[in-house]
Amino acid sequence: MEQTDFPVMIRVPGGKVQTFESGNAFNGDLSNQVTVKGNTVALLGLGAFYDLALRTKDALKAELGIEATVVNPRLSSEVDADTLESLKADHNLVVTLEDGVLDGGFGEKVSRFYGLSDMKVLNIGMKKEVNDRVPMDELLARYHLSPELIVNDVKAILNK
Repeated sequence: MEQTDFPVMIRVPGGKVQTFESGNAFNGDLSNQVTVKGNTVALLGLGAFYDLALRTKDALKAELGIEATVVNPRLSSEVDADTLESLKADHNLVVTLEDGVLDGGFGEKVSRFYGLSDMKVLNIGMKKEVNDRVPMDELLARYHLSPELIVNDVKAILNK
């Protein structure tokens, strides 16, 4: 690490480590990265769940014909109001995917941002519980952490 201008945090995930081309080196801009521009559904994939957002985008296209937007939120402690506001123009649903606890998390901040607007928000993550002895497949099914289950949830919301 050669940059010394900004704090750095390294989080070691429990599963497979994914790498993604992010373009230029980090320059201190903490706004969201819209990595795939689509419409109708926006997938905000926080942290390790960015990969889940990309896989869900493909599943939405295959099953529903929806070209979803994919967003890489680079800051979880706040929301990027400009990006979230811009999604109102051509999206009906924002899905937050966070690799952590939902209570008090990033998804709640996004839901609060949209408040009384017409935007629907679906928060996907885990409940606060001790689950170190639960098989990963069971956790993924319990919390709808697979592209197929997320597509089913999106269908249910969009068909209301």
